[in-house]
Amino acid sequence: MTDSPTALNLPAVSPLPEATQKYFDICQEKLGMVPNVLQAYAFDIDKLNAFTTLYNDVMLADSGLSKLEREMIAVVVSSINKCFYCLTAHGAAVRALSGDPILGEQLVMNYRSTDLDARQKAMLDFAALMTESSHHIEEADRATLRSVGFSDRDIWDISAVTGFFNMTNRIASATDMRPNAQYHAQHR
Repeated sequence: MTDSPTALNLPAVSPLPEATQKYFDICQEKLGMVPNVLQAYAFDIDKLNAFTTLYNDVMLADSGLSKLEREMIAVVVSSINKCFYCLTAHGAAVRALSGDPILGEQLVMNYRSTDLDARQKAMLDFAALMTESSHHIEEADRATLRSVGFSDRDIWDISAVTGFFNMTNRIASATDMRPNAQYHAQHR
């Protein structure tokens, strides 16, 4: 395995623009690393900015979904898609946010084996359905989400997180994006 974040030969812009370098420095300071997904996109700053803008909106903006719930969706979608990068990175986030290393592993292997409340189970069932066969989604599926307390805005957010990770899983798999080694041992 090389130090490259992907199997593609796409070197980062050098030098990085000042704003990008500042963002990477903040990542290094807060996370102890620059996530490889960011390094992978650094060959094209416009693509990097588009990715980070969408990620920040989907995963960090105000929502009826907690940060943990959004990370749980990321892991379940990535599990179905068998995306090594996202399972590793977002599995670590679930462990960190939940304080439960077992939950992270259960979501990676089979979210249905976890002891989830009805709200989280419905949310993950919807994300799984959307990932496996979105064309089968019916009003009854949205009604199930409403029945456990999700608003229509929350349903949008569940769909946006699910859609985002279906896209990024495919890019990560197609480019053989490699997770930072640090993720493997975090919060165990």
